[in-house]
Amino acid sequence: MTHVLLGDDDTELSELLTEYLTNHGIHCDSAYDGVEVLEKIKAHNYDLIVLDIMMPKIDGLSVLRQLPTLTQTPVIMLTAKGDEIDRIIGLELGADDYIAKPCNPRELLARINAVIKRTTAQTTEFAPLNHERLELDQVHRICKVDGEILQVTGTEFDLLVALLQQQGNVASKEWLSQTVLQRELQPLDRSLDVHVSRLRKKLQPFHEDPIKAVRGKGYQLVL
Repeated sequence: MTHVLLGDDDTELSELLTEYLTNHGIHCDSAYDGVEVLEKIKAHNYDLIVLDIMMPKIDGLSVLRQLPTLTQTPVIMLTAKGDEIDRIIGLELGADDYIAKPCNPRELLARINAVIKRTTAQTTEFAPLNHERLELDQVHRICKVDGEILQVTGTEFDLLVALLQQQGNVASKEWLSQTVLQRELQPLDRSLDVHVSRLRKKLQPFHEDPIKAVRGKGYQLVL
């Protein structure tokens, strides 16, 4: 059974989401402030963390900054509707996705399933992907550049896989959104751009412009 940590100080919303997710086969733990979130992450191995940005004691973004030293568990951020700056910061700090509050439980369930699906190696049938300086181990989800392990999030790994599969061709934003984020590209959704920007920065020590933005078309991996 999928094990999810739900970090939100809104007890009413937490109870609603927990009941819905439990009825759909997901085991939920709840935490109502940032300190409790960190304590539970240290004590348990979760498949996914749902994290509200506005939390007491330690806010969600501060929690997110600490996560790389504690766990590689994927994160979905809960943000206030229309608060684009917090969404972008959350994605830049390594969140895999976000959803605006008040959120529909059905949409959250769909996002949870999509993130877990794309960040979990299902079987050993995935062969390693190699291209010049880049090596992707799809079973253990390890990325290496020039033989050196590069720390990437689950979404960034899937983005690399998708770009590498294009064999140097331009990948459209629409295709990348469907393939990596598993949803249609929306006009005001900058999630894909933020993930690409974050991944580009990680690759820049190895190449000045590792992922080219082709205006009006999409992105091209040139590493």
